[in-house]
This record gives sequence, C-alpha cells and structure tokens, in this order.
Amino acid sequence: MTAARDSPEWRALQDHFDRIGDVHLRDLFIADPARGERMALEVGDLYLDYSKNRLTDETLGLLVALAERAGLRQRIDEMFAGRRINRTEDRAVLHVALRAPADRRIEVDGDDVVSDVHAVLDRMAAFAERVRSGGWTGFTGRPQVGPADADVDHVGDGPAMAYRALKDYSDRSRTFRFVSNVDGADFWENTADLDPAETLFVVSSKTFTTIETLTNARTARSSVRLIRRPANISSIRCRSPARSARATSRPRVSPVRRFLE
Repeated sequence: MTAARDSPEWRALQDHFDRIGDVHLRDLFIADPARGERMALEVGDLYLDYSKNRLTDETLGLLVALAERAGLRQRIDEMFAGRRINRTEDRAVLHVALRAPADRRIEVDGDDVVSDVHAVLDRMAAFAERVRSGGWTGFTGRPQVGPADADVDHVGDGPAMAYRALKDYSDRSRTFRFVSNVDGADFWENTADLDPAETLFVVSSKTFTTIETLTNARTARSSVRLIRRPANISSIRCRSPARSARATSRPRVSPVRRFLE
C-alpha cells in the first residue's frame, strides 16, 4: 500500500491548503452564512462545532479521501475486533474495551477483555466508596483525606482534568494534589503540607514500567516511610485503565490495593 504522504490524495490536500491557507475565517462565513449550522455535530450531550476552523466542504471531502487511502475504516474495524494494530508493540489497542458496556464482547487472542475491564472497574468503585466513606484507613487507623495522584508518562494531566471537570461533585473536606513531573521539587511542592498519615497516593500509569512512573512511586513511598514501620506498605495504591506487563522493579503493592494484575 502506498504511504499516505506519497499518495495523490495527500498531494491534493496539500495543494488545497496552499490555496486556502491565508483565507480569513470571516470571509468563509460571509461566503457561507449557514456554515455555523451545517458544520456541527451533536451526539448525546456532546456538541461539536467545527465551523470555526479554516476548512470548506472541499476540505472535508479531501480529508475523507485521504482517510480512505490510509485505510482508516479498516483500522477502526480491526481495533474494535481486538486485532493487534499497534505494530510497534505488537499488541491490541484496547481503548474501546475500556469504554464498552458490560454486555459488549471484544476478544483478544480468544479471550473476552470487556469482562476483565468491568471486573477491575467494580473493584475500583468499591475501593473508592470505602475511601469516601472513611472505611479505608491508613496504618495509623486515621481516614485518608488527602489523595495525591502521582501520575506520569505522556497522559500525566488526565486525572487532574477529570478532577476539575467533576469538582462540583467532590468532597470539599478533602485535599487533592496532582504530580505529573518526575522532578522531585514538583513532588515536594505539591505534597509538603500534607500529613502522610492521612494521605492516599494513587499511582496512575498504563504500564508501570517507565522510569518516570517508578521514580515518582518510589518518592511517594519514601515520603510515608518516615512515619511508619518499614514493612507496612499501606500508603501506596496503584490503578491502571488497562492491562500491562509486570515490572519486576516497581514498588511492591499488596494485591488488595492494586487494580492491575
């Protein structure tokens, strides 16, 4: 298959860009007053207005043609079928499985991964409810009221964005901090005023194998070791939205506190 960048569709899109690259958005609305209504989509509670981008109906047609040339529809179908479309790592791309209803079936190598996902989600929900109710306590027996998320890798801002979006529903008696920088100074600034005996560390990662994840997880564990017995590992909790390979060098976490097998 011809590479997308070497295809006639790509060249046609490049020529089109050269023609409209300097067109002002105001002029596009003057030429097409109804674009604000036509170039919009609504699905459930999601409203997408793409009219305020420098594009025309011709642009959309050229983009669709390029997507067809690149085999995008085939890749989408393969993703939903659990095929190994991540060729770099030779693995399936399971984002869709994470969002699939419980009665949906997506197989990878003959195994239904949707049921595995919902089993983990149920465990996470039960754990979160224990934390909110005060039933989950640290090694001192005190409720943990200061969750700190040590989230690294290239998705480091995800938990912080989710928290801001849902903040209206949060318990304001709790303090939430987010660390997505491997720099120890950032970790210190975000946690220096928290009481380790009441702080719950949540380590978020897709693989738990990168040096950034391991460094922040170890920093979190070291911060609570100062006030607890060395054998008690009750202040580290890990969660992950997908399965991954085990990392033999990652900080040890009791299975009851780990949402990843």
